[in-house]
Amino acid sequence: MRVALFVTCVNDTLYPGTGRAVVALLERLGVTVGFPEAQSCCGQPQYNTGYRREAEPLVRRFAAAFRDYDYVVVPSGSCAAMVREGYPRIGARAAAEGRGGELADLAARVAPRTYELTEFLVDVLGVTDVGASYPHTVTYHPTCHGLRALGLGDRPRRLLAAVRGLRLVELPGAQECCGFGGTFAVKNAAVSAAMGADKARAVAATGASAVCTVDNSCQAHIGGILARQGSPVRTVHIAEILAGTGADEAAGGAYGTQEAAP
Repeated sequence: MRVALFVTCVNDTLYPGTGRAVVALLERLGVTVGFPEAQSCCGQPQYNTGYRREAEPLVRRFAAAFRDYDYVVVPSGSCAAMVREGYPRIGARAAAEGRGGELADLAARVAPRTYELTEFLVDVLGVTDVGASYPHTVTYHPTCHGLRALGLGDRPRRLLAAVRGLRLVELPGAQECCGFGGTFAVKNAAVSAAMGADKARAVAATGASAVCTVDNSCQAHIGGILARQGSPVRTVHIAEILAGTGADEAAGGAYGTQEAAP
């Protein structure tokens, strides 16, 4: 089984600890992880902003970078959804415009092999107990792409429930968007901030010491608002919880989670 990590732009730039956590977790489960250096952005910023043709070279680049792998693991619901949903649409549009079926063929080959991390763990490896320890009270925010595009369902919660020492508490209004939405946060800053404030209040109401997500982008948005409010609640990607052991946690965490700056 040839498995590769697609680390994503946000993780690579702001949260490299998430990528390291994915590798540590998968290697602990007996999976050898490849990392093709030719990988770059998946094209989601361009696609979501309406520059769909500008995303086409990135579809080609992604397909070429990962062509030799059976599975591409992505620690991001939004980027996984871009490949699984966005790439076939880009290919279909190109074909409909008479520019050939190359992109459609590339998308058809790469999209089914691309998995968000929790999907890969539960559906491909068939595990929910990954041998992790995280002795804290945690609440889980199901991100929009994970919830609505990928249909992750209870996979993340099943994985968290098996972590030793972790107490999982319900998040009020969990299915409501945190307000980030990529360029939405830039174009509609006031609305985005208001939605984020609602989410931060819900997180604080749980009494949890950490809020967990499957997307570092949502983690950054929620974490930034919590930090501005002076909240002690930390944000953490699920990969870092699942990769952790009691020894790692006692040492303050082995993967260098970076909180969003206030």
